[in-house]
Amino acid sequence: MRRRFSEGFVASPVIESWVAAEKDLIAAAVLVPVVVRETGLTMLLTQRTAHLRDHAGQVSFPGGRCEASDASAEATALREAEEEVGLTASQVEILGRLPEYRTGTGFVITPVVGLVTPPLNLKLDDFEVAEVFEPPLEFLLDSANHQRQSIEVRGARHEYWAMPWQGYFIWGATAGMLVTLHRLLYSGT
Repeated sequence: MRRRFSEGFVASPVIESWVAAEKDLIAAAVLVPVVVRETGLTMLLTQRTAHLRDHAGQVSFPGGRCEASDASAEATALREAEEEVGLTASQVEILGRLPEYRTGTGFVITPVVGLVTPPLNLKLDDFEVAEVFEPPLEFLLDSANHQRQSIEVRGARHEYWAMPWQGYFIWGATAGMLVTLHRLLYSGT
């Protein structure tokens, strides 16, 4: 993974059919946290609380809107990860960025991939995060687990990526970014 980022490989981005108008997009960043466990690599994901205005109840990476005080997308991703789950920047080795992901809900998200060193002494923001879980990275990167599903919104059918895992439904932007990570790591190999 380090090699692919350090050598400048670029993945083809996932482009969904239901992206909001370019001028209306809100800048955001997420941390794509790959946890280095003795038993293998995992991905730290959050289940958002059900009462939130944006993406309630969905599985997501720690992240959020870029603020004027953030120096970069990396700064946003690290700040949000600390605010949402208590992950400290000192535990994260930033590897690089994936291509921007544009959503139908009006965000342009910069995914920042980082290796996370345990132990994790997480402190969840109970307003935003209902729980965290760690599916194996091997499962998430296996293209056999990447499903195309569809939904009808306002009379139009839209497709999206999904990766159901042990009762969790990883879909939409989160699954799309994981597909992009797969493309980065496995294209041209």
